[in-house]
Amino acid sequence: MEFTAEQQMRYARHIALQEVGEEGQEKLLSGRVLVIGAGGLGSPAAMYLAAAGVGHIGIADADVVDLSNLQRQIAHGTKDVGKAKVKSMQETIERMNPDVRVHTYPMFVEEGNIMGLLEDYDFVLDATDNFDAKFLINDACVKAGKPFCHAGILGFAGQLMTYVPGKGPCYRCIFRNPPPKDAVPGCAQVGIIGAVPGVIGSLQAMEALKFLVGAGELLTGRLLTYDALKMEFRTVRLPHQVPDCPVCKVSLQDSE
Repeated sequence: MEFTAEQQMRYARHIALQEVGEEGQEKLLSGRVLVIGAGGLGSPAAMYLAAAGVGHIGIADADVVDLSNLQRQIAHGTKDVGKAKVKSMQETIERMNPDVRVHTYPMFVEEGNIMGLLEDYDFVLDATDNFDAKFLINDACVKAGKPFCHAGILGFAGQLMTYVPGKGPCYRCIFRNPPPKDAVPGCAQVGIIGAVPGVIGSLQAMEALKFLVGAGELLTGRLLTYDALKMEFRTVRLPHQVPDCPVCKVSLQDSE
């Protein structure tokens, strides 16, 4: 493709990178990333994807902006309180980069609609805040053969891992089943320092960008943990595959 003068200027720092260049920027502009969750993780992730020039960004979330969100959900502002989060985020992205086409899905992502949502996307970001959604996203992505990046945050901590079909374990391989309802308190009960989702959501965007460009190593087979109080990152090696994983096992059988 031919870059316009404005695009040459906008993406100059990407084009200067040996690992990206014009070819990589073209891949970003034709790339399609679905962000499920338009809150603390989804905000920085979507904004960095948009700034990078990812051409199609899908945003799925059924919630509206609440005043209590604004301490961390940087895609939204005070004037957006009461507005659908997908609409607020769409407006923020469109102000940032006119190259990006935003597709909004103001709905709860559930078993009946998730496979249809995944169809048109190259990479998925799990930016949700509850275990049921995380296991749903994992199971659907494994079944559909879609790579995705999981993230979780609480208090001053966060974690991150990436699944690519055939490259390592899925989320259910490691965590198996959701915990019992109310067994693990959420951010509303424990709290969350605002910058932690900024760190982890930005790392999710980085995983998507590396996947689209084809540069570097993804967090496949590894779980990255972050402790903001100690300012420590740790990488935990994961088993390549868990033979009795109910999702991967079924997926492998289906592909035979």
